Amino acid sequence: MPVVPHRHCIVCGKAIEPEKKFCSNECEETMKREQKRQRNFTLAMFGLLFILLLMMLLFSPR
Repeated sequence: MPVVPHRHCIVCGKAIEPEKKFCSNECEETMKREQKRQRNFTLAMFGLLFILLLMMLLFSPR
């Protein structure tokens, strides 16, 4: 039995048509929320790093 050309949803793994990335709007929204969460986490880490470096500069002995 030949395998029909397909891809898998990048969120849930269901088989989908080759030109699609997601099987449903729900999976697409899940991916958008996850990307936003990751972006916010990265920005928070850079902010924390900046604050720590600033504190080191301000409180270091001269």
